[in-house]
Amino acid sequence: MKLIEPGMDHWFQDHATALCEPAQHLARVTAVDRGQCLVRNASGEVPAKATGKFMGALQSTIDMPCVGDWVCVDYPDSENWANIHAVLPRKSFLRRKSAGKSLKFQMIAANIDVAFIVQSCHHDFNVSRLERYLLMANEGRVDPLLVLTKTDLVDKDALEHLIAKIRGAGIHTRIIAISNVTGEGLGQIKEMMSFGKSYCLVGSSGVGKSTLINKLTGHATLKTGAVSNSGEGRHTTVRRQLVFLEQGSILIDTPGMREVGVLVASEGLDENFEDIQQLSPACRFTNCSHTQEPGCAVLKAVQAGKLAREHYHNYIKLKTESASNEMSYSAKRKKGQRI
Repeated sequence: MKLIEPGMDHWFQDHATALCEPAQHLARVTAVDRGQCLVRNASGEVPAKATGKFMGALQSTIDMPCVGDWVCVDYPDSENWANIHAVLPRKSFLRRKSAGKSLKFQMIAANIDVAFIVQSCHHDFNVSRLERYLLMANEGRVDPLLVLTKTDLVDKDALEHLIAKIRGAGIHTRIIAISNVTGEGLGQIKEMMSFGKSYCLVGSSGVGKSTLINKLTGHATLKTGAVSNSGEGRHTTVRRQLVFLEQGSILIDTPGMREVGVLVASEGLDENFEDIQQLSPACRFTNCSHTQEPGCAVLKAVQAGKLAREHYHNYIKLKTESASNEMSYSAKRKKGQRI
């Protein structure tokens, strides 16, 4: 199989050789909407749907094709329609807990190199939510990059204050501040995007994700909404979709997320809150929960003002949420296995 598109490499090629039948071809999922897919092959984009055999063998909904997946397809009648027979293993992914009380994962995108975590400098800025997005990226083996939009709506001192709040929470991820109005910072994003790499934009509704894609492509690739008088954007993206840039890099736009739920994230927490993990060995007890134990080095750092209180409370909240969901999720899986 040829390297038909940017993003394909020998790792995927080897898996395709093992999974795809001789009569099947390789394609990449570029959009998903209510179970229907668009896939891109060497000739262009065509609608696609998973076969009944594939659906019957699924162990979980997270194994369904999602944007960014490489899939094995055939064209039974013509090249205007494709059947999806298999999904290649994912190198990386972005997923979250499904909205509401459901204990299920929701896939956002797959095979991503860098996640652009987008927040507005105006209404949307929230460090606690930012930490949840970083946790999502760490869990899925995706490199994060923070994009602060709408810098034209704040002055220089206000922007520096927002960046200081991020750094004060122990977040050292690279930050690029941009304005889709003035063009400030867009050059930095273009310079860091490489041929064949896949980038995914995640963030709340109205922060300027689709507008950013239109700026990077140079034309109105995606529909955008007008900004209100308060500076708050309007939600327009309704499905996840993949866009190819002229220089050979790939962008995935996603609908705004009202919730960034954590299902099971014990390993990612350690990476996300590295400053707390560095303090832990100094605690009196090796199994310290950092909530009430005597001799807790983390609590001492909070009380001394060396560790931001909001940052600490968000860590405890995420840890509790993850542990609770993990217990419920494991019990649900065991119940399903018994049935």
